[in-house]
Amino acid sequence: MLAGKTILLVIAGGIAAYKCLELIRRLREKGVSCRAVLTKAGAEFVTPLSVAALTEDKVYMDLFSLTDESEMGHIRLSREADLVVVAPATADILARMAGGHANDLATTALLATDKDLLCAPAMNVRMWEHPATKANMDTLGRRGVLFVGPAEGDMACGEWGFGRMAEPDDIVAAIEAYFAQGGALAGRRALVTSGPTVEPIDPVRFICNRSSGRQGHAIAAALAEAGAETTLVTGPVALPAPAGARVVRVETAREMLAACEAALPVDVVVCAAAVCDWRPVGEAGEKIKKAEGSPPPALMLDENPDILATLSGRHERRPALVIGFAAETTDLVANAQRKLARKGCDWIVGNDVSAATGTFGGAENSVVLVSAEGVEPWPRMSKEAVGRRLVEAIAKRLERAP
Repeated sequence: MLAGKTILLVIAGGIAAYKCLELIRRLREKGVSCRAVLTKAGAEFVTPLSVAALTEDKVYMDLFSLTDESEMGHIRLSREADLVVVAPATADILARMAGGHANDLATTALLATDKDLLCAPAMNVRMWEHPATKANMDTLGRRGVLFVGPAEGDMACGEWGFGRMAEPDDIVAAIEAYFAQGGALAGRRALVTSGPTVEPIDPVRFICNRSSGRQGHAIAAALAEAGAETTLVTGPVALPAPAGARVVRVETAREMLAACEAALPVDVVVCAAAVCDWRPVGEAGEKIKKAEGSPPPALMLDENPDILATLSGRHERRPALVIGFAAETTDLVANAQRKLARKGCDWIVGNDVSAATGTFGGAENSVVLVSAEGVEPWPRMSKEAVGRRLVEAIAKRLERAP
């Protein structure tokens, strides 16, 4: 699948840069031609000689090199690749990409390219969680930049959390997913909702739920792997973006519905998000203060828009296949069947989220697929396996669609 492709690898200045040497080796094993741009900071972690030895090509570093510009100008460098990969994508280079900076060879090439970008973020967990980084990720995601990782784990600084660069095998898999033109869903468009929604009471309090987003993100990853052009609309989660998917981050149910409608038309929508059914009436502009001796304030609620029912009803751009989720704590099958009839969708994936199952926030899920044809119980499996099995079913269904 990758043989004959050319990758431009931009190596920025992070401790994870050492992983790029293994990434280059893996890509070369698959017949990929690699050119590398090494930033000044990146050269503090890996040497130009080691990168050149593995790419078997010149390493480009200096924007103002007359020799480099005459032999391979930054315009040619950025446009002759089939895909541009930034790894590690540090907080600094992501910020400069979002701002459209062009103050070194790496950012100039990234701004000048007409090819798609795949970034593998890598940074300290606090930097990853900082609002500035989140805003930059949102900006880049809206522009169509793709992401793989970051992963959760130990940091070089001794902290724990999301921020570790994806492993070379994971980056290779993301690149393969990008080029998966022959996938079962190649040429199809998919939309997935994931995570919770957050409904503000005042500037510091909100209504939410326990959804981690793991299942929705796994479904989006599986759709992208199958070749579908996938948009993931997600509420606030602590998960990395699925490889190959375009990610739109929202907070409220109304924002999620607007993002979904903006993503239409699609062939299939999977509404896996745990959307809050209600929102507080009239968000307070200031923190509601507790008054000694006074009763707690009454919390008036209003109904949120029903995203699944909206997309599966008489919507002028209704997808060919609309799938909803039913998270239940009792009477799973009966409640899922009632939801199928009530929402007007094609399938309902019912899952038991009672406390004993560990489904919310856990790595596994046990679901039933409910449709007009009947009820199909699936064995307990990882959420990634649920995603892949659901995508197999989607592909078979769409094959029969007109």
